[in-house]
Amino acid sequence: MSSPLLDRLAAGPLVADGAMGTLLYQRGVRFEECFDELNLSRPTLIESIHRDYLAAGAQIIETNTFGANALRLGAHGLADKVRLIARQGVKVARAAREIVGVDALVAGSVGPLGQLLDPFGQLTVAEAEGHYRASAEGLLEGGCDCFILETFQDLNEILAALRAVRRVSLDVPVIAQMTYGTDGKTLYGHAPTEAVRRLTEAGASVVGINCGVGPQPTLEMLEEVVRAAGGTPVSAMPNAGLPQMVDGRYVYLSSPEYFAEFAARAVELGVRIVGGCCGTTPAHTRAMRERLGSNRGVEKLAPGADVRVLEEAPAPVRPVRETEEPTLLRKLRERFVVSVEIDPPRGVNTTKVMEAARMMAQRGVDAINIADSPLARIRMSALALAYQIHQHFPRVEVILHHTTRDRNLMGLQSDLLGAHALGIRNILCLTGDPPSLGDYPNATAVFDTDAPGLMRICHRMNQGTDLAGSSIGAATKFAIGCGVNPTAEDLDKEFEYVRRKLDAGPQFVMTQPVYELGCWERFIERLSGLTKIPILIGILPLQSFRHAEFLHNEVPGIHVPDWIRARMHEAGNEGQKVGIELARELLAACRSKANGVYLMPSFGRFENCLEVLEGAP
Repeated sequence: MSSPLLDRLAAGPLVADGAMGTLLYQRGVRFEECFDELNLSRPTLIESIHRDYLAAGAQIIETNTFGANALRLGAHGLADKVRLIARQGVKVARAAREIVGVDALVAGSVGPLGQLLDPFGQLTVAEAEGHYRASAEGLLEGGCDCFILETFQDLNEILAALRAVRRVSLDVPVIAQMTYGTDGKTLYGHAPTEAVRRLTEAGASVVGINCGVGPQPTLEMLEEVVRAAGGTPVSAMPNAGLPQMVDGRYVYLSSPEYFAEFAARAVELGVRIVGGCCGTTPAHTRAMRERLGSNRGVEKLAPGADVRVLEEAPAPVRPVRETEEPTLLRKLRERFVVSVEIDPPRGVNTTKVMEAARMMAQRGVDAINIADSPLARIRMSALALAYQIHQHFPRVEVILHHTTRDRNLMGLQSDLLGAHALGIRNILCLTGDPPSLGDYPNATAVFDTDAPGLMRICHRMNQGTDLAGSSIGAATKFAIGCGVNPTAEDLDKEFEYVRRKLDAGPQFVMTQPVYELGCWERFIERLSGLTKIPILIGILPLQSFRHAEFLHNEVPGIHVPDWIRARMHEAGNEGQKVGIELARELLAACRSKANGVYLMPSFGRFENCLEVLEGAP
């Protein structure tokens, strides 16, 4: 089968555009509006975005039709306008191409239906194929050069979409892209090898990855995808890292330069289409096009770090008697406290994390932090793991991260009462990462309150009542903490939020990762003018140059200074050793201006945290 797309791919790699929704949001469109309907009501707005991408060098532009199906449009009373909106989406994109005057290709975008298919939901495969066929017919009527199926996590659903498209046209190429998590699988457990095989067998012209994760995790999966494709062209369109909230809006972290290096590395691996998804802009497109048009070499990325699985289960220990004052607060007054973070597992087996807890207890670590589904990725209940660790190692304090993202006011208070009944006394009050970061980007975030509000709830319970003033039978004995970010780009704005938190009465403070002494000293100087409550400095040992780049460019709230990243780059294969040395040096320098340290292991390497502590009194 020959087509303009396949002919051009045979000649060389192509650069696709980036996010549509990100730019619409930047230009004042509200999330609750129907983006696809804008093809009818505000075509000039959609056209302007297409023109910006084309001017930046995009060789493929996607239509604004990701949600143009009867189920998604039905939520806006537009179920009868599927073909019209799809057709108009192509016409607007083609008009932009004509105005700019470039020979770009228009890809008709098709996204998931927004409802689960059988056996996970009530939507039958036949019904799904009917919905996709209507969308494809509208796109084909508009004159799209190819179809692009994108952001699918259910292999059965994308196969249904592909069959529907192929019933509409056997000649127009189809790009079929799935979304994978950081574990290298879809939400439903499909690995790239299986997905690529099934999609190529079903008639996909191009197979690939989009959305879900940022450039670096995408690169780690691409070698497998290219190998499995066996000559079928491969596409890659990741997100611009992970977003953080700035001035009430989500801002993505990966710079255009960082994306340009991703594009070059992806092409070196054999990828034929590179583009972007959430958070990417025409600046990212321009950087990729210029990078691929240059003759510069591709910088090799350092090898990744494997997670060592620990399998021996710990032996139970008898619990100790509770004291009147939370033990953590007493320890923070009396000595330098060491805390290590342990994330709950993504499945039901706790062997590895319990072995890590045993290692910490044997080393004499004072506290273990239990994160609450960080980055909105699905993990075991933090409370369940906190209880298990508390039962096995009662002499180690457990600090439970408690977020307002997933629970309404009733749920927040119910879980706090349950935590106290199970013996958990230390609560780190957090707002939580938005669902858009994680496994279920369309999940509803609750956010009935935020971190300061949650701290006030804890204080009410410490006085013997719930938020409504009703008695809970006895006063709880929670030690209440909050988080702060010393590396925030706008420290004045960060301290506005810090003051709100301090007004809510935290009894200890824990920080995001810090990497240089000057940053820490500046933060402490300002904080000391506001409060004298204990503070634990966050330290996350770096593993490699690639790890440093990933944290700096793709993880919200983490800033790795240029000189640190340069040091990690110079370290080469000695990156892990140098990362531990840097963390150890920082800890030694900061001890006099902190009440404790909050160590965060990378890739499950808890032993690295213990190495940082070597030589510490």
